[in-house]
Amino acid sequence: MTTQQQLQQWYELAQQLRVDSIRATTVAGSGHPTSSMSPADLMAVLLSGFLRYDFNDPDNPNNDRFILSKGHAAPLLYAMYKAAGVISDEDLLSLRKFGSPLEGHPTPVLPWVDVATGSLGQGLPIGVGLALAGKYLDQLPYHVWVLLGDSETAEGSVWEAFDHAAHYGLDNLIAIIDVNRLGQRGQTELGWNTQAYAKRARAFGWEAMEIDGHNLIEIDQAYSAALAVTDRPTVIIAQTKKGKGVDALEDLGGWHGKALKPDDEKQAIAELGGERYITISVQKPEAQEQPAVTGNTHLLQLPTYNKGAHVATRRAYGDALKALGAAQPDVVVLDAEVSNSTYAEDFAEAYPERYFEMFIAEQQMVAAAIGLQVRKYKPFASTFAAFLTRAYDFVRMAAVSRANIKLVGSHAGVSIGQDGPSQMGLEDLAAFQAVCGSTVLYPSDANQTAKLVEQMSDRSGVVYLRTTRESTEVLYGAEEQFPIGGSKIVRISDRDQATVIAAGITLHEALKAYNRLKNEGIAVRVIDTYSVKPIDVHTLHQAARDTKGNLVVVEDHWMEGGLGAAVLDAFAGHGDRPSYNGPQLQLIKLAVVDMPGSGTPDELLHAAKIDAEAIVEAVKFQVRQPIGVSN
Repeated sequence: MTTQQQLQQWYELAQQLRVDSIRATTVAGSGHPTSSMSPADLMAVLLSGFLRYDFNDPDNPNNDRFILSKGHAAPLLYAMYKAAGVISDEDLLSLRKFGSPLEGHPTPVLPWVDVATGSLGQGLPIGVGLALAGKYLDQLPYHVWVLLGDSETAEGSVWEAFDHAAHYGLDNLIAIIDVNRLGQRGQTELGWNTQAYAKRARAFGWEAMEIDGHNLIEIDQAYSAALAVTDRPTVIIAQTKKGKGVDALEDLGGWHGKALKPDDEKQAIAELGGERYITISVQKPEAQEQPAVTGNTHLLQLPTYNKGAHVATRRAYGDALKALGAAQPDVVVLDAEVSNSTYAEDFAEAYPERYFEMFIAEQQMVAAAIGLQVRKYKPFASTFAAFLTRAYDFVRMAAVSRANIKLVGSHAGVSIGQDGPSQMGLEDLAAFQAVCGSTVLYPSDANQTAKLVEQMSDRSGVVYLRTTRESTEVLYGAEEQFPIGGSKIVRISDRDQATVIAAGITLHEALKAYNRLKNEGIAVRVIDTYSVKPIDVHTLHQAARDTKGNLVVVEDHWMEGGLGAAVLDAFAGHGDRPSYNGPQLQLIKLAVVDMPGSGTPDELLHAAKIDAEAIVEAVKFQVRQPIGVSN
């Protein structure tokens, strides 16, 4: 039973969290004090009564995990850290200042923050990934707590998370919805209709509890009840008031994202009972166990393919992934219900305990991968390249989280054929190159694919592999190496008049074009830029110097932002990249320009003018009449 003394301690701590949220944002001159004040009671009870976390050892596998999905309430989170004794008051007041780790929204620059939040609708889906790790991989008794704002429950990604959490029976996942009624511009969709939230959650198979989010006894009872649930996830729907505790702010619109002026700050702090200097001892996890063993490490034996055979790179991805699973027990795989096309099904059949089906929920798939990597697993997540665009905001935020995830997009480009443009990934190279710190790979044959999958496993950041639907000729021997950041010069002579730069499916078209041009007495160099980012700047510069600046880039991608853009960027001096010293570039980009339709792969490559015939025409035009940079 909760004692009066405990209730008073929680009350005082909650008031301190409110005061410190106000103080930090006033000094910063910006931020979200009122959004931080509404869940202060909820967080005071969680921090001092229920969270099991060793702040001195954030990587302790037994720690509970806490995700602030409503990341704009970062002042509250930092006030909690101050109350836990891990940051000082001086640190707290550095909120939002240049160089401070206390950024406007939380990021893993701080060791106690697992993932970046602030783009709403992401915390709960990532929490699903962490809970999957705890229940099925680590097999440890920690809980994952996620604080959501009510506004973000309008995001479809939140309901993908509700669905998958129930499907996987994640009884170690506890969501708390801060129903303070007010969003950025006014009332939220459901206002204080907590029954509507509860009905929706129960329909998805969750345990749902409605409470007064300012009643400390109800909060205590709800947390205790949530921890006792053993067959489903739990959501606590807490009715609160934005700006709680200050008459000039409480449940009033127009205060979202606004810091108080100094005079208003003084009055608000006085109304909250003044500053407090409470430091609490957060309970450490009782269990001190190691995660379950998911397998033994073995020497990697990659699949090999005979030169001249015809194998789709997506097929090679599946083979290599299965081999990687045998060698590395920390590799886990997710797929969005197309595993029989991406060939992730091979891994699923061999290692079902490390495979998580995400169904047609690409946002949840990427989010789960982010959550799994928090627990040091190596997630590979695959679907059609076109459908990864649906999860792009999660990919963007994965970079902010400094997450290490591996994404694979199959069925890229017009070369998929008859399925038509809705299935064609034509934006992916541009999208993934734009992600901070990303790696973008586009193999052209099966042996190359296998070697790149091996390197993806230990590569940091967001790593993207583009695979092809069609079976293509195996060009390279199994002994060849393909370091990330490198390229392959496939054809070369000292008489080369132009350089053709390609990757993936268009490399095969470039080789056809090479043979036709050779028969006409025109020698060209052919470069396989399997590493789109980072790209092999040195080889490209040397080729341009050797072939009088005549470059033809051909890609199965929209004209904007793809391989052609990466090649052009290689010649732009910036940062530590060497500047180009050579003949003026005469560069032609061959890429998809018009909206494709259905047809055979050959018909579509020809219609898009990215086939061998188009390459031959471009080279002839170029070597006979230099034209400058052209599309």
